[in-house]
Amino acid sequence: MKYTYRTNGVCAMEINFNLDGDVVSDVSFLGGCNGNLKAVSKLVDGMTVEQIEEKLKGNTCGPRPTSCADQLARAVREAYNSEHAG
Repeated sequence: MKYTYRTNGVCAMEINFNLDGDVVSDVSFLGGCNGNLKAVSKLVDGMTVEQIEEKLKGNTCGPRPTSCADQLARAVREAYNSEHAG
């Protein structure tokens, strides 16, 4: 299923991705550091929600308490949880 996540506290405005079970694919960011976020998108393609969380959750950007990578980890977990709720 296709998801769009509105970010909070980072330069990227939103993250778009597909979630099939727990596997994430086709990640793209709107805004942010274009080259770095294209690389992150390629690196996480085919990873599970848990793998993305293990690698990216808690990463910060400068003085911010979050980063685009951390926001991606939050986004995929939120999408996964919403699919498997109740």
